[in-house]
Amino acid sequence: MNTLRNGEFFGQTNEIMELNGLTFTDTEYTHPYVDWHYHENAYFTFLLQGNVTEGNRKEIYDCSPGTLLYHCWEDSHYNIKPDVFTRGFHIEISKDWFTDHQILQNNREGSFNIKNPATKLLTYQIFKETKLNDVNTELSVHQLLLHIFSQFNQQNKNPEKNPVWVRQIEELLHESITEKLDLTGIAKILNIHPMHLSRDFHKYFHCNLGDYIRKLKVNRSLKLIHNNNESLTHIALECGFTDQSHFIRCFKENMGITPLKYRNLLVK
Repeated sequence: MNTLRNGEFFGQTNEIMELNGLTFTDTEYTHPYVDWHYHENAYFTFLLQGNVTEGNRKEIYDCSPGTLLYHCWEDSHYNIKPDVFTRGFHIEISKDWFTDHQILQNNREGSFNIKNPATKLLTYQIFKETKLNDVNTELSVHQLLLHIFSQFNQQNKNPEKNPVWVRQIEELLHESITEKLDLTGIAKILNIHPMHLSRDFHKYFHCNLGDYIRKLKVNRSLKLIHNNNESLTHIALECGFTDQSHFIRCFKENMGITPLKYRNLLVK
């Protein structure tokens, strides 16, 4: 089985950056099939464009733009890529980085598909920072990554003990972000009291319901924004925003820059 060392990924790596225990790579996947292999370090894979299927010993993931996977070190997996342009952003983390930042190393086998929109937006911000690459980039990416691990650990604390409605509402919101939702209607679908939902949503999702839905919409827009043929107005409506100005405002609140500036970063 192939072992990939720090900064090594199958495909054409167009950009690589190393920042004190972290290695960032922007890679075009060129292999239609990559046999079983593993990486010596833990890392995140964030799919920016295209599609790829990844399988490990327990699960198979069909990855599209916006998919965020966390891989434990020496986690064996394989990849299958269709005949489309596919691009991934990787955040590789040395064991020394975990030690230096007093983060317990996660020895669970396999990969983890992270669906929380807030965590994905933090990853997009790390990608943005590596493209800006200024004097504040190192400080920013370390802070953002620590925030990701904080959220990641919270989300994986005994999820089997969560109420059934937590999984149900997560699925409902991911599937219905372009629809107009109201608290009473959601509570009725979940068969819980609106007051109960209003009180406990923040406990499990660490934000209010409206913010969660806005983050889902911005995440969806980031899957489409790389396509220069799509106008911002079309993307706004496709993602459930009422108009372009609302889209731009929400995007900037979450990403720190406008959609147009982010689109320009994608081609750097």
